[in-house]
Amino acid sequence: MERIEVRLDRLALLTAGLSPTAVGDALTQNGALLPVGTVSDGERTLTVQAGQGLSDVDDLRALPLLGGAAPVALGDVAEVVRAEAPATSLARTDGEASLAIAITKTPAGNTVDVSHAVEEIRPELEEILGGDASFSVVFDQAPFIEESVEGLTTEGGLGLLFAVVVILVFLTSVRSTLVTAISIPLSILVTFAGLYVGGYTLNILTLGALTVAIGRVVDDSIVVIENIKRHLSYGEPKAAAIFTAVKEVATAITSSTLATVAVFLPIAIVGGQVGELFRPFAITVTIALLASLLVSLTIVPVLAAVFLRSPRGTVDVEAVRAQADADERRSRLQRAYLPVLTRSIAHPVITVVVAVVLLLGTGAMAPFLKTNFLGDSGQNTLTVSQELEPGASLEAQDAAARAVEDVLLGVDGVETVQATVGGGDGFAGLFGGGSDASFAITTDPDADTVALTDDLRERLADAPGTVTVESGNAGFASSVEVVVTATDDDALDEASARVLDTVRGLDGVSDVTSNASVVQPTVQIVVDRAAAAEVGLSEAGVAQAVAGSIQAVPLGSVTLDDGVLDVVLSAGSEPADVEALRATPVPTATGILPLGQLADVEEVEVPTTVTRVDGERSVTVSATPVGDDLGSVTTALQAELDELSLPAGATAEIGGVSADQEEAFGQLGLALVVAIAIVYLVMVATFRSLVQPLILLVSIPFAATGALGLLLVTGVPLGVASLIGMLMLIGIVVTNAIVLIDLINQYREDGRSPRDAVVDGSRQRLRPILMTAAATILALTPMAFGLTGGGAFISQPLAIVVIGGLITSTLLTLVLVPVLYLAVERLRGTTRRRVHAAA
Repeated sequence: MERIEVRLDRLALLTAGLSPTAVGDALTQNGALLPVGTVSDGERTLTVQAGQGLSDVDDLRALPLLGGAAPVALGDVAEVVRAEAPATSLARTDGEASLAIAITKTPAGNTVDVSHAVEEIRPELEEILGGDASFSVVFDQAPFIEESVEGLTTEGGLGLLFAVVVILVFLTSVRSTLVTAISIPLSILVTFAGLYVGGYTLNILTLGALTVAIGRVVDDSIVVIENIKRHLSYGEPKAAAIFTAVKEVATAITSSTLATVAVFLPIAIVGGQVGELFRPFAITVTIALLASLLVSLTIVPVLAAVFLRSPRGTVDVEAVRAQADADERRSRLQRAYLPVLTRSIAHPVITVVVAVVLLLGTGAMAPFLKTNFLGDSGQNTLTVSQELEPGASLEAQDAAARAVEDVLLGVDGVETVQATVGGGDGFAGLFGGGSDASFAITTDPDADTVALTDDLRERLADAPGTVTVESGNAGFASSVEVVVTATDDDALDEASARVLDTVRGLDGVSDVTSNASVVQPTVQIVVDRAAAAEVGLSEAGVAQAVAGSIQAVPLGSVTLDDGVLDVVLSAGSEPADVEALRATPVPTATGILPLGQLADVEEVEVPTTVTRVDGERSVTVSATPVGDDLGSVTTALQAELDELSLPAGATAEIGGVSADQEEAFGQLGLALVVAIAIVYLVMVATFRSLVQPLILLVSIPFAATGALGLLLVTGVPLGVASLIGMLMLIGIVVTNAIVLIDLINQYREDGRSPRDAVVDGSRQRLRPILMTAAATILALTPMAFGLTGGGAFISQPLAIVVIGGLITSTLLTLVLVPVLYLAVERLRGTTRRRVHAAA
């Protein structure tokens, strides 16, 4: 970048009787048009400017300087030239000098649209610039978003197909399958309308929520269409069969859907970034489930009336019902289920003991689980930061950066390297601001980012300075931090050194750094006030004179015909060392004196930074966890810190991503408890009983059995997304139990004995319960396998948790809930008999 440099001739200044300050003032006052106020005639307001317009450097050279023995032109006492400003930072792309431009969308903007718009004007910009200018995209979120959306759409489509196949297999009816299949896109369309009204965009979270919800939105329709088909098989007239079937299940599916929706209410109490991240997810699922309830109670019965066939002619309903019931009992499902159910009812103690053993096994699995926060986002970008010793010149920083750059450019899988050297300015500064050098890396989309990150860490281990490598983390902290505080500086230095050694010796971490104040050599000038006053100078005057000698002083800018240029004033060549600085000439009232006669000039060491926590000096030791088991790293680190002996008054606390994980787990744990309480209240209102809802809640801990077990088998860590899956699972698992208990209660009201009601209700709800569970499981299977990788860091662990939880909770709901229901009813009957006998 060009600027105008005014290089003073000290001898000419003395001859003219001027000082550098007078020259600076003259340039500031006369070098450009200056605004002095405004005038208004009632209709217009005009800006008033005063000064002298300039057209070129010659005009600037001709500026008159007043205050000396006689007016002189600026060009008589200084050399005025246009020159390139010295570089304060450097930028390169793939080893070639470049300029970095960062484009940020507005809050209301669309990332993909902005990216495409910029891409469209690239050829035009290259043509305008000419000179073989070209643009390289270093970081662009749009492709990642588009690929994720496309992947989630594909997985959602596969899930929809699998759910339809499940319905077809169980109902063995194309017409019934069509009715249920139509309900899924209808529910999704209603969800889209709700998102539009609510001002939500279609992004990874909302689309991921829709994909997850596909298996659940079909549940209500499955229960309705299965019951309609059952009543039609009994020979009932179509209209009566549909009305009766919908009436039988309306309360149950409404309660179960409201219970599932209610579990997302506690998301509102989850604060911070996690709450903001998953609130759109929760709202999307809520809208989808309410839409599915509406469709199942309105559209599905109408479609059933259109597509399903009614019995032909006059039939004996009782005889047909008896035959259908007998056929159902002889089905493979009933023949496999009824013996297990009857034996479990006959031996309730054994059933409960087996269930308790399973729960104990669930608790035993917990210590073997990996835990993390959110995991890698899957973006094909990496960030490398390089720190050197304080005081390194730009040339030294550039040399060190080139060593790193050469390594990066030679690694397979690295497509683009954008390097910014000096102060963390420019585009890469968005990622590694404050570093001596930072590198924004775009990798091959097909490359294994995790493996590539580890490879780069090994290759850069011997690079100059301290080099850290970070992969995508969805905008969250990615390093474990230990914050050391102390009231005494010596104690802080000793404590931080011990903590640094401890973290370096820890397995599972890399890129261990400390922000301890590294001393930096500094030249300190202490003005002798008395000596300065004798020659007519103040401390500020001496400082100004020295500043003008060390580096050019910015004076502002001037507007020439060819543009606006900065103006700087220099009073001589820069001193090369401390001795030259002491000899720097300082103009005084008595003549020019060396700086050494007016001040003490000494080289001292001072800290580069000072950080405080709650008013106390602090040092932060940071490390990047290697692998996906953040919990083990945090536990091991805490154990080492507990055994570490620190100086009196010093403390060490874990922060960073570990603190984020602890906070998120705590909030989501509370949300799980609140969700269970809300589900219980919904079921109390449904069954008008305090005891029966407690029986249904038994399904929840057994959902954890399958969820944690599948996480262990697949090696997927328990993280925030997994806990959101647990939250969702609470609502899903009680759905089957509600449908089951509701029918049992209807049979009790019809006068059946508790055992007959339990057996008949369980066997008749066997098919819809298995259908809804299988539909949800298979709909989530593509996400669990991460077939496309779209939004996998959120969707995959969530899907695994729901699948595992549904498998175990469904099996135990069909066995344990009937056993407990019957045991409670028998206990209540015994209690009533004793009360009557006592009366």
